[in-house]
Amino acid sequence: MAKPNIRSLDAMAFTSMAGERERHIEEASTAIPPKPSSYKANRMAAALHPSVQHVKIAQVIDRGPRFRSFVLEADEDRGTEGLAWFDAGQYLSVEVPLPEGAVTRPFSICSSPLDAKNGQYQLTLERVPGGRVSDFVWDTWAEGTKLDVSMPCGEFTYEPIRDAKQVVALVGGSSITPIYSLAKAVAEGTEHIESLTILYGTNTWDEAVLEAELQELADSCDAVTLVNVLADEERDGCEHGFITLDLVRKHAPEGDVSYFICGPQAMRLAIDAWIDDLGVRRKFIRREVFGEYRDPEKDPGYPAPAATEFKLTVRVCGEEHELTCNAHDTLLNWMERQGIHAPARCRSGECGWCHSRLVSGDVYVPERTDGRREADKKYGYVHPCATFPLSDVVLEVPPFAN
Repeated sequence: MAKPNIRSLDAMAFTSMAGERERHIEEASTAIPPKPSSYKANRMAAALHPSVQHVKIAQVIDRGPRFRSFVLEADEDRGTEGLAWFDAGQYLSVEVPLPEGAVTRPFSICSSPLDAKNGQYQLTLERVPGGRVSDFVWDTWAEGTKLDVSMPCGEFTYEPIRDAKQVVALVGGSSITPIYSLAKAVAEGTEHIESLTILYGTNTWDEAVLEAELQELADSCDAVTLVNVLADEERDGCEHGFITLDLVRKHAPEGDVSYFICGPQAMRLAIDAWIDDLGVRRKFIRREVFGEYRDPEKDPGYPAPAATEFKLTVRVCGEEHELTCNAHDTLLNWMERQGIHAPARCRSGECGWCHSRLVSGDVYVPERTDGRREADKKYGYVHPCATFPLSDVVLEVPPFAN
């Protein structure tokens, strides 16, 4: 039956609507409605996107001298009853209470989404020589340690509407963790990818963390293929050298392929130099972007500053702090080193969690990490996690919030 045209409706019928509405109001209960948190939609939103998750370390797994895995469970004593679901490839922003002040760090979840449903996240971390955060983690994190983490974050995930049914992952070093999560999800059937080919580059075999677990997944699941690429070592069954265009062409399947790229900055820049030669549509090239940008002075367009040290004035909720800084590190790192707990999550210019107003001063934002909107650029906003000072700077920063 055809719907009536609006011109055929009885206009006089609308005149009774006000009275009908008043009648319903008079007949309604006078009881106070339930709190919004009791609505099903709000409960689901809180479960999927909690402002903070209180967790504790349930298990520590040593993986050689440089790597450890930390199994996290919900800390019910502090009000977190379950862990938020996530998509393979996402990360947690973890608050780390260093002696000089709390900082946040993004750590990829290397377990599968089904593990979260069963009440666990797993993080696999590398100890960086001289790293103030990784040294603190190694020295203090143990079974029973309580942590505050964000909801799962990040866009380095497989999307069936956008991505091809075949995926090639180009991975370097400890950045294997989000790809391991994806491979485990493929094997468990929660990610529907026809084939996942992992080119895993490390300097030596001993540096290939989670290699045994990955190989076990590849042996048990026809959709997962693992290719180890060793730069400094020759070994049977492994490719030798770096991940190159020729190596990708050798192992990539025919047809449409989505390329997932994650690894140290030097590797990502090297791949960027030849990835267009694959002739792949831009939507099929995915990059994991979280992680701090290093050595901005090596960029071709970097404007060398006239001085070596600057004054950084930070305004937070009406309070003003005067700090020192230089051009070799980000505004966020300078704030954290000097005791200001600024908001941050991805630390790579993507998520916008550290969004702050640049009141005055000259700064350098690398094009590769500039995730700002056009309006931000027009009205003077920056992401301090990916912004380097070139002069004295005055910055308005929002208060820290989970």
